[in-house]
Order: sequence, then C-alpha cells, then structure tokens
Amino acid sequence: MKKTALWNSMFLSALVAGSLSLSSCNEDEPIPQPNIVDVASANNNFSTLVAAVQTAGLVPTLSGTGPFTVFAPTNDAFGRFLSDNNLSANDLLASDQLETVLTYHVLGAEVRSNAVAPGKVTTAANLPFYVSVDPTGGIWINGSSKVVQTDISASNGVIHVLDYVITPPTQNIAQIATAAATSTSAPQFTQLVAALVRADLVDAFTGGIEDDLTVFAPTDQAFQDLYTALGVTSVDEIPLETLTNVLLYHVVPARAFSQDLRQGASLPTLLNGENLTVDLANLRINDSGLVPTALNIHGTNGVIHAINKVLLP
Repeated sequence: MKKTALWNSMFLSALVAGSLSLSSCNEDEPIPQPNIVDVASANNNFSTLVAAVQTAGLVPTLSGTGPFTVFAPTNDAFGRFLSDNNLSANDLLASDQLETVLTYHVLGAEVRSNAVAPGKVTTAANLPFYVSVDPTGGIWINGSSKVVQTDISASNGVIHVLDYVITPPTQNIAQIATAAATSTSAPQFTQLVAALVRADLVDAFTGGIEDDLTVFAPTDQAFQDLYTALGVTSVDEIPLETLTNVLLYHVVPARAFSQDLRQGASLPTLLNGENLTVDLANLRINDSGLVPTALNIHGTNGVIHAINKVLLP
C-alpha cells in the first residue's frame, strides 16, 4: 500500500508538472488572428460581399499577408446599388467586371481612418477613386458612397464600411452629356450638348483620368429660360464668342464633388479671371440652384452637377 501511495503521488506530481508546462507553452504561443476574409465572413452584414469575393476567386489574395485596406459595402449597400442599376445579385456575380469592381474597393496598403485624406487614391484595380471630406467631417468616395464605420482590424489589414458600392467611371463628361441628351427618358442636357457642338468645345470634355474638371451643367429648362430672356429660340442665335465664354464659365479645372464644396468658396473657372461663388446653405452656385437629384455624376475626366439656371459671367 505504501508503494502504491508513493506511485500515485509521483504520478500526480508528474501530471501537474506536465499540465503546468503545457499551460505555459500555450500561453507563449500567439493566438492566430482572423484575416480580412475571416472577419467579413463572420459578419452577416457582409454576406453579399463575401459571396462576390468567393465567386471572383479573390479569397486567397485577401487572405494573404497584405497589408490591405478594404472598403466593404454592406448587404444593404449592395441592395441599393443593384436596385439603382436594375440588376439582380446573380447578374452581379456573373458580370465579367466583378473582379474589377471588387478590387476597386481595395488598397494595397493599410490606411487607418486617421490617415485618410481628400484626393485621388489608386486602388488594387489600378484605377483611382476620389476621397472627399464633407463639412461635417464625413468621408465619401466618388461623391456617392459614405464611410459609415472605420478601422475594423484584421491580421492582414483593415476594413472600412461603405453604404454604397463604388464603381470606376466608364464614360467621359462629353459622353455622359450626349447619352443624357439622346435618352428616351426625359433628356436633360440636349441644349448643353448643342451649345458645346456649336462652340466646338466637345473635344475639351473627352479626356480621361488624367484630367480633372467640374461642370455645372444647365438643364434643358435652364436653357429655355435663357432663350426667353434673350428673345431667341436656340443656341444658334447667340453670338459665338458670348456662347463660348458662357460655357467656359460653367467649368472649374478641378474634380470637385458636392462634398468638397464649402460655404462662400470662390471657384476659378476656365473663363480667365472669372470665379463662381458657392452658397451651400441654399444649394446655389451664384444665382443658380443645384439640382439635388443630379449631383456627383462621375466621369472619367471629372464630375457633373446639374443646375437650374444658365450662369452668366
């Protein structure tokens, strides 16, 4: 019995020592941290994004060492985007542009919210998006998507949450205006296009991402009101030099989304020596009202904001 008791005592001591040793070893080993794909997969709000990443074959990339910054649209963000573009989730997943759209949301570096600054940012799609900071400090991308949550950490980077899907523009300003002018659903810019053609300015608005323009674009009704005031019936009856100067007065040589505008700001235009004045409180540029439903129309070479009155220098 003494030998048995001694044996049991020795066995228990060894077991305790082994347990302490194992416990000590486990405490020294780092606990693996979830990567960006793991974090997104664990959040039900990102199920559409995760499905898209899986379909595009980007899981290995976004599970890699990185670092990455992912601007992640929520399910609701995808829902609004699909509805606005008359698409289904299956349409999105089957698109040959899916990988480009997804990598357009990714940066090849870790950028925390305190390092985000306004301006042009090159994405993993090798296409730029544009960051704006509104007067309240809100962060926006391409004037259409707001960052609603920041700095969700992962082992290989960080996630910021978006309320809308961002896509790279595919048309320049001239193409956008022409498409709107020829649309069968309430065209808005037929007279603007006619004015640009008459003034031989169309080519000035056909650039790419190397250009940065903001066009305050008068609607058809704005031009009709001008014709009435001048006692004419079309742009053809306006002296060419006058028409050219009026058009140049509507263009700012910078890519300014509505969130970039500030109360009382003076914006230089392409008409030498002539500036526009911003009245955010009343949503006006000079004495013309901005059309709230037609702001931040994004082109490869800049941005369009519709206005309801032709601006006269």
